[in-house]
Amino acid sequence: MPVLFVSHGAPTLPIEPGETGAAWRKLGEQLPKPSAILMISAHWDTPVPTVSCAVQPETIHDFYGFPTELYKLQYPAPGAPQMAQSVVLALQQAAIPVHLDDTRGLDHGAWVPLSLMYPTADIPVAQLSLQSNKDPAWHIALGRALRPLREQGVLIVGSGSITHNLRAIFKHPQGEPAPVWVTEFCEWIAEKIEAGDIDALSAYRTQAPHAVQNHPTDEHLLPLFVALGAANKFEGAVRLNQVMTYGMLAMDAWVFDSV
Repeated sequence: MPVLFVSHGAPTLPIEPGETGAAWRKLGEQLPKPSAILMISAHWDTPVPTVSCAVQPETIHDFYGFPTELYKLQYPAPGAPQMAQSVVLALQQAAIPVHLDDTRGLDHGAWVPLSLMYPTADIPVAQLSLQSNKDPAWHIALGRALRPLREQGVLIVGSGSITHNLRAIFKHPQGEPAPVWVTEFCEWIAEKIEAGDIDALSAYRTQAPHAVQNHPTDEHLLPLFVALGAANKFEGAVRLNQVMTYGMLAMDAWVFDSV
């Protein structure tokens, strides 16, 4: 299976899909059908890597202040406890500590993109948590440890955001183009991925232009590093959906190792 990174955007995406929703639907149709999906979402952060193994994960509405209809949406995909055990084994073999959680559901970083990619909700899903107390290199190593799952037909999906400065978004005038500090950062990320420069990417906070301005905190970019680690190579990586929402929230997606 290939590896994905998607910018999951606002929770309203399922009811206001627009261009991004269409791109996610097309992507789901074009990919080979996975045996299971492992989601690494920016919205699950634990001190130690933790894998969800719920038999029927609940749909978590981990947001507030949105339209009532959004809270009624459900994504009733089955859980993937067997795949979760494979994740545990893979991480243990890489000497990475790991826990299991049989109660954790799917947060919006997981179910929002999946509801558009796989609307029938018939593919088993589990989540793996991030560690915001760890750096990008840690998450690249985490992704590398997950590579064997791809041979079992597991689709590994990092779900975060190429840019994520909500305070700046709320101040950005509607209809205005994205500021240069956003576009330059997006292009730097793209250039380094296409060049396979994993060292520069892992040091993005000191090397990328306007890094801290685009990511005051790391968590929404960390899923990208897990995806980078899970990929075998970057040559031929495909950049999708170069859409900018709310003036400066980049909705880029990347497909790695796709045939």
